[in-house]
Amino acid sequence: MSPDARHSSGGPWEDSFGYSRAVRTGRRILVSGCTAVRDGVLADGDPAGQARAAMQTAIEAVEALGGTLADVVRTRMYLVHRVDAPAVGEVHREVFGEVRPAATMVVVESLLEPELLVEVEVEAELAATPPQAVEAAP
Repeated sequence: MSPDARHSSGGPWEDSFGYSRAVRTGRRILVSGCTAVRDGVLADGDPAGQARAAMQTAIEAVEALGGTLADVVRTRMYLVHRVDAPAVGEVHREVFGEVRPAATMVVVESLLEPELLVEVEVEAELAATPPQAVEAAP
């Protein structure tokens, strides 16, 4: 894989707004804000369902550029309603709990579509070299 690459998920705004779902530059993978939009909004009215869909899109973008879930070092979650924080936080724990990236959750006035409740950004950092097996000293 090229050290500098771009990935498109075919999202509805990528072409019309002129951006990539994710960009890899060297060992860094930056994933644009992901929501629960496919052919319409998924999990309408369900912040946990929307968070799960958005996080899945983000992870797929990381994987498309050569990374893994374990490479994720930072997440950002944008919520429309403060009351949704526990549900979205629980989904974050389910998805990223073993990785434990740096995370930020903020409440915003609104997202691009009125049905959207959650948007997620992800950053990953790939290891400089693949991890090697380390033998314990006798």
